[in-house]
Amino acid sequence: MPTIAIIGAGPGMGLAIARTFGSRGFDVALIARTKEKLDTLVDQLGRDGIKAAAFPADVLDRTALTGALDGARARFGGIDVLEYSPAPHSPVPGFAMAAPSEVTVENLQLQVEYSFYGAVAAALAVLPAMREAGAGTLLFTTGGGSLDPVPMLGNVNAAQAALRNWVLNLNKELTGSGVYAAHVAINVWIGGGGPDGSPTATPEQIAPLYWDLHEHRDRSEAVFNA
Repeated sequence: MPTIAIIGAGPGMGLAIARTFGSRGFDVALIARTKEKLDTLVDQLGRDGIKAAAFPADVLDRTALTGALDGARARFGGIDVLEYSPAPHSPVPGFAMAAPSEVTVENLQLQVEYSFYGAVAAALAVLPAMREAGAGTLLFTTGGGSLDPVPMLGNVNAAQAALRNWVLNLNKELTGSGVYAAHVAINVWIGGGGPDGSPTATPEQIAPLYWDLHEHRDRSEAVFNA
């Protein structure tokens, strides 16, 4: 069976993407920092009849991240789709938002490490096998600010825009190889609890977009708007 590896798997988008692919015959490798949370997701997917396994790793630890992907490949026999969308749901030291005029090397560095360097490390861990097989899908998620920056997210948007640029360029390089890369910009607040007046959508409304990109492979970028 084909396998999707979801980096940054959680009870929102990660679970919704896992169910979207799992219901279409995919096994699911879940990668995030906390084993207990991953085990809960594995149990939920199992009740849906989806085979899943947990591979704990922090995207800031690129050796551990590569090891988790190696473990997923060994467990399931390969990785056919990689999806990268970590989000810091709990406080991370030094992980703070900054307006453009307040961006420093220090408060930008962690954003770059998290959004961009982690994505590059994940891609490089699976890309050689995909190229050898002549097939594979790489999907990378950012917020809508990677296209239309928001002042309060000056450092976050800059890091995610760098990721977007690299993904679009990677897809150009991969033309004709059978491997496909695409960027997803989510331009809504996911779930509840957002600022007043902000457009919202549920993970279940957004997740089918990822399947559409994988299935049709006809565009290198998709934006989800309300």
